[in-house]
Amino acid sequence: MRFGPVATEDAEGTVLAHALRLKSGRLKKGKRLSGTDVAAALDSGVKRLVVARIEAGDIEEDCAAEQLGRALRRDGMRTADPFTGRVNVYAECAGIFTADAELVAQLNRVDPDITFATLPDQVFVQAGRMIATVKIISFAVNQEKIKEAVELCKGANHIGLKRSEPTKVGLIATKLPTLKMSTMDKTATILRERLELAGSSLVAERRVDHTASAVSEALSKMVEQTDLIIVFGASAITDRADVIPSGLRDAGGLVETLGMPVDPGNLLMTGRMDQVPVIGAPGCARSPAENGFDWVLQRMLAGLDVGPDYITSLGVGGLLMEIHERPQPREG
Repeated sequence: MRFGPVATEDAEGTVLAHALRLKSGRLKKGKRLSGTDVAAALDSGVKRLVVARIEAGDIEEDCAAEQLGRALRRDGMRTADPFTGRVNVYAECAGIFTADAELVAQLNRVDPDITFATLPDQVFVQAGRMIATVKIISFAVNQEKIKEAVELCKGANHIGLKRSEPTKVGLIATKLPTLKMSTMDKTATILRERLELAGSSLVAERRVDHTASAVSEALSKMVEQTDLIIVFGASAITDRADVIPSGLRDAGGLVETLGMPVDPGNLLMTGRMDQVPVIGAPGCARSPAENGFDWVLQRMLAGLDVGPDYITSLGVGGLLMEIHERPQPREG
């Protein structure tokens, strides 16, 4: 592609680089100029135009973006129609978006005119959210470079979307005289809203005394009717011998992790009761603000691993916005 000024009478068939207002109307940036456009520009006294001249071996921006967008698309994604050298990629369902930073970087190194941007790796998205965008910088790019980029997409999973599966969730909430019933009601409502974002539902709720035996009994009764159990303690979990982990073990379950390097969300427990995952929720999960509980819950709903290696990998990026209404903010 050649770019630069040309005499207006020589501009037919080129691509207009900058929008132009004429006596007959406006010519848009990126328009391929016809003989009529050239005549209108001359009639308005325009003697030179800045244009792009498409050469043999070039592919125009929209076609290039469409080819690359199509190559990047994976299950659960859709691409929009190209415009001004851009194709946006959208999620068709709720799930966990994944992006391989090194592979995306390789794609962006194919040619400076080819750019690809995505959401951060491992974020939860809802259906309809834009998750990536392809943008061709110039009005045209070398066809061989686009072929190279497309082949790179075929051979590697640059981006992906792990679909959230409809999950039947049970809630066990423990009671203490210091905990208001209105707070427990609000907790259930906020949890229900979180689940609905991922296409899941709260199918059972039990409120029991804040004792290991009461938690154990509730888990044993709920495990047969749910795919996931979430336990909100009236008091935060502070030790593996505390009420909620003890109740899980007493019911025959396993405590897998306690504590995570995400704040808010440090005091979170994960475990298992038979094949049913169990989350001991931190107190910050009573708030709708993002916290470590969201990360664990969203991955579980998508069927992704939340074992010790995943939990301990969350430190970088784990310092989230403070939830100022929580009882013990990190700055006192």
